[in-house]
Amino acid sequence: MKLFLVPTPIGNLADITLRSLDVLRQADAILCEDTRTSGVLLKHYDIQKPLLSYHQHNEHKVLEQFINRLQSGQTLALITDAGTPGISDPGFLLLRECTRQGIPVECLPGATAFVPALVQSAIPTHSFVFEGFLPVKKGRKTKMEQMALEPRTMVLYESPHRLAKTLTELGNYLGKNRIASVSRELTKFYEETRRGSLEELAQYYLNHPPKGEIVVVLAGTDGQPKIVDEDKKSKHDED
Repeated sequence: MKLFLVPTPIGNLADITLRSLDVLRQADAILCEDTRTSGVLLKHYDIQKPLLSYHQHNEHKVLEQFINRLQSGQTLALITDAGTPGISDPGFLLLRECTRQGIPVECLPGATAFVPALVQSAIPTHSFVFEGFLPVKKGRKTKMEQMALEPRTMVLYESPHRLAKTLTELGNYLGKNRIASVSRELTKFYEETRRGSLEELAQYYLNHPPKGEIVVVLAGTDGQPKIVDEDKKSKHDED
């Protein structure tokens, strides 16, 4: 009886760990967001196990069913379409209920999109906050006002069709010169990371609509380069 949370590749299928493959092969069943998407990965590694749907639209409905399976002695593996379960993906509800019921849970280390995006952003990584997806409507303005005062580096996910708009809005609240980076299609053939000010990035993606998964990294107030007023600097030097 145990629930394993198993990270899966965010793009390149070779990024799965050997231990993750062992767990998937030994599980009694595998819970997944989309059986078609997960089926590609499992077929690639010749893993033949029952696939059970578990996603944001049914996680409340099927929760008791999977708890009963675990309590009967089964070992279940939870995977998502890409990355680590529970990180802006389904997983928390099941994990919490397992904890309440005394069912052992183990999360394996592995792929997640925000770590490589953060590391290669060239923005300070010693202290950061993960924001996930920003609110689309209610609470969006309040969240951006809070982010404007955040001293730590900020990491968030965004959909490609909202990227340019979000970068523009962030520029309005955090300042158009706030340094940021945008990573997309990580580990895939068209992987790209662009760095610059929010104004520069917003303009670029307005003219070049992106595709794929997006991770945005923003400098906090402590990591933002100070803008020097050259007139004042020259006057100070003269004095």
